[in-house]
Amino acid sequence: MNDSTTGAPYGGNPYGGFPGTRLRRLRTTPAMRRMVAEHRVHPSDLILPVFVREGAAEPVPISSMPGVVQHSRESLKKAAAEAVTAGLGGIMVFGVPEDAKKDAAGTAGTDPDGILQVALRDVRAEVGDDLVVMSDLCLDEYTDHGHCGVLDAEGRVDNDATLGRYADMALVQAEAGAHVLGPSGMMDGQVGHVRRALDGAGHEDVGIFAYTAKYASAFFGPFREAVASSLTGDRKTYQQDYANGREALRELELDIAEGADMAMVKPGMPYLDVLKEVAAATDVPVGAYQISGEYAMIELAAERGLVDREAAILEALTGFKRAGARMILTYWATEAAGLLR
Repeated sequence: MNDSTTGAPYGGNPYGGFPGTRLRRLRTTPAMRRMVAEHRVHPSDLILPVFVREGAAEPVPISSMPGVVQHSRESLKKAAAEAVTAGLGGIMVFGVPEDAKKDAAGTAGTDPDGILQVALRDVRAEVGDDLVVMSDLCLDEYTDHGHCGVLDAEGRVDNDATLGRYADMALVQAEAGAHVLGPSGMMDGQVGHVRRALDGAGHEDVGIFAYTAKYASAFFGPFREAVASSLTGDRKTYQQDYANGREALRELELDIAEGADMAMVKPGMPYLDVLKEVAAATDVPVGAYQISGEYAMIELAAERGLVDREAAILEALTGFKRAGARMILTYWATEAAGLLR
């Protein structure tokens, strides 16, 4: 049937004919869409963050992060082995000490027999070099006040005194077998201080994954439960202000000059613009951390039937790649690797 005025089939364009360029041709089938996809997530792009709880006999569920647990030492080794089988790129280990071992200086974080160091040795014994073993380098899990550094007489985080503690942490983590350290406290000069400590002790091969742009974010909420945080108040005096984007490039410049091997933007989804700018500004590998609040939002939305869970996971991960991330830290890493196959 033709349009009575133009002679064109109904739905035709009377102002210029049909389009000659049809972008929909490249979307016609799943195979076509796969073939022309501009960005792909590979299992080796993914890094699994894990929590290991001192004294735990079995995994302890984290109520605000469905499907995520505080591992026992044994279940952590199993998770690391599964990560290797899944083809993941790395694992990032966070220690959760007993409350009684927390103090103002976070001494459990520099104890060679502290939970994180013990766990690093466990994981390296389990997977060797088949997985990049990373460790969180920060004091917040180990301090009784919950801040990422030591405090001065007025209760403020003392940047320069904290750097010495970070250097000590770096050495025990490197000696425990970490391939890469992730200084996450956002102290000025932390990368350079850690790099000098590592090199001075003969750990030149241990890499630094700088938390270059780590924002004081509301999306960290569930993480506080995951690490049994003792924090009251906030970290706005040392983590970045979410109103600022260009500031991240200043942080990047400093971290690279101080010896960072990789750079991270954290959180991920609310800061894709920052991720894109950081990735465009440097040749070092750039990663994004899909944090606890991002994870929980998708899980809880899926639980209520509001989103297709697996589709939302893959869409979010691809968004990080499209914005420039080479690596993605995500609590879905092992599961997502299976979906990608």
